[in-house]
Amino acid sequence: MSPPPPVAELPITGYLDRFSHRPGERFDARISVRDGGQARARLVRVISGDPNPDGPGLRFEDLSQHFDVTFEGRHQPIRLGSHAVVPHPPRREAGPLTWTALVWLAVMPGPGGATVLSEAEDDIGATLSIGPEGVTGIVTTATGAVAVATARAPALRGWHRVWVSADPASGRIAVGAVPLDGGAEMVATAVAAGLRLPRGGGRLTIAADAMGGAHLTGKIEDPALLSVYHETWPRPAATLSEMGVDLIAGWDFSRDIPTQRVLDIGDQHCDGYLVNVPTRAVVGARWSGAEMCWRHAPGDYGAIHFHADDLSDCGWQTSITFTVPDDLPSGAYALHLTCAGGEDWLPLYVLPPRVTATAPVVFLASTFTYQAYANHARGNADAAYKARVAAWGAYPHNPDDYPIYGRSTYNKHPDGSGIAFSSRLRPILTMRPGFLTFNDARGSGLRHYPADTHLLAWMEAKGIAFDVVTDEDLHEEGVDLLKPYSVVLTGSHPEYHTPQTLDALAAYTRDGGRLMYLGGNGFYWRIAVTQTLPGMMELRRSEGGIRAWAAEPGEYWHQTDGGYGGLWRRNRRPPQMLAGVGFSGQGLFEGTHYRLLPAARDPAHAWVFEGVEAETFGDYGLSGGGAAGFELDRADFTLGTPAGTAILARSEDPPASFVTVPEELLSHIATISGESTEALKRAEIVYFETPGGGAVFATG
Repeated sequence: MSPPPPVAELPITGYLDRFSHRPGERFDARISVRDGGQARARLVRVISGDPNPDGPGLRFEDLSQHFDVTFEGRHQPIRLGSHAVVPHPPRREAGPLTWTALVWLAVMPGPGGATVLSEAEDDIGATLSIGPEGVTGIVTTATGAVAVATARAPALRGWHRVWVSADPASGRIAVGAVPLDGGAEMVATAVAAGLRLPRGGGRLTIAADAMGGAHLTGKIEDPALLSVYHETWPRPAATLSEMGVDLIAGWDFSRDIPTQRVLDIGDQHCDGYLVNVPTRAVVGARWSGAEMCWRHAPGDYGAIHFHADDLSDCGWQTSITFTVPDDLPSGAYALHLTCAGGEDWLPLYVLPPRVTATAPVVFLASTFTYQAYANHARGNADAAYKARVAAWGAYPHNPDDYPIYGRSTYNKHPDGSGIAFSSRLRPILTMRPGFLTFNDARGSGLRHYPADTHLLAWMEAKGIAFDVVTDEDLHEEGVDLLKPYSVVLTGSHPEYHTPQTLDALAAYTRDGGRLMYLGGNGFYWRIAVTQTLPGMMELRRSEGGIRAWAAEPGEYWHQTDGGYGGLWRRNRRPPQMLAGVGFSGQGLFEGTHYRLLPAARDPAHAWVFEGVEAETFGDYGLSGGGAAGFELDRADFTLGTPAGTAILARSEDPPASFVTVPEELLSHIATISGESTEALKRAEIVYFETPGGGAVFATG
């Protein structure tokens, strides 16, 4: 077999312990230099991240006087693939042994197969794997390893009992698979002298081999070790508890679903741990359909979905540290990394000192959205895209070319299942100054982090003082983080939120705060984050919405917090309740204009449009050539737009690429609101005041 192709890596890159810190706190930078050698890191302030020569340009302020270090760089590897590790397998007497599990695959592993179970103890071992050549068992003998394989592989998209058995007394080895739906059993046997089987002094792995390779992409349930030899399996659906006295160890994945532990129900309690956060709370081999929430019937959710491309924390060692100076203003910064082979940026935010504000305005950086889209491989980095990147001096690296850094929640795993977890503890190429999402014919093609620097550059040009906080800070600290400010500004796409961030924003406006929602498709998806998995966010794309993939039925509840995933609208908190508008239409990366409505000239609201003389405006710009584009939000009083909300302007003439979002549709002709699908392709600019003296302005 030919060796795998070399893995593409950036010359220098890294990530931080978190996106934000306060003065006096320390950033830990984990950096990898592909070829080793001397490297440099210096502090810059990020003023603008748009490389378009017709736009504000890439603009940084050199702050080397605050931080500038040279260090010896080293390569730090990334190990993709989720699996389970049992560091201390159960001790057992000499005699027959069986390693077994229930397995479900949607895609067949490639040549060489993928591991279901593996146990290694010095030079002794046993492995159970699946590949195109069938189910294979490998055990050691006095003269080397012996492999036995079934004649064919199990069928895809069905549960199978698979096993490898060995009996040192007779020298017999058996490997088999039997479908749980009652199909024909596949068994292969062999006889080998001098069988040597592990006695529990090594390490056992699930969904990967003992070296952390040969990862399996698929579901595994009830992995177990038995003190018996099996050539056939009369009761393939038997539970761990039904295996009786033969059970030496059995790992019940239906227990402790929110955690990264796997619990052994055997007498020795040889518990293990998960690596790279595989997906739990997925339907298992015994799913009855009686309950759709794993919390109500955990036994129905006894599987774990492992993936060969899962990645949580890269686990790199800290290369340098940066302690935020006490006098460094709140704002957007980055560590600029350079080495002989290239450069990279590690964006960071500095908050004001705790329980203080240094400006009346605060920008809420949409870091949960940046993380959801982290390393989104769109497949659009073609020759024309790369030519524009080169011509503009834009960020030169695209996730399409670097799968080693993991994918986004907008991508799929190799078996077609959606990526439900995204980590910030890895290099994020899409969160870089100058990164182009699209080869935009009419503008810059920016989204998310670099697009939001348009707002920062505008405030810089207008002399508007502002602080910066992030979604993660708001999730952790709640409304108290916002109380010192007169107004909170969102970025262009605050799409992903936890219950805690929504609660904080709602409390802020309810109690007198002013919110400016300056984007589209905001407050749309519910996500989960937890202190037990720092740096990770979970997303289940359930039931409706514009989606890159759909969660499987029965898998709509988050494993980490037990909450119902999907749209906030499906959680009875439509965006209109907080911001007055919510997602209504979407098209290609192009835009159109707004037309003022009579409320805009009302003396109560005329201040909003001071200087706007024409009845239409916004038919230009650096995002698709129009102010109302790509994703459009509209008011809907039945979905929670507050009574008394003034609709000040409305987009018109949507481009032909625009469609109504699916959650608005009842059928191909009927919509929930009763409006036509064409009418729903609109954005609206709204303003309303809250009973507590707060106010909300939204651009739609």
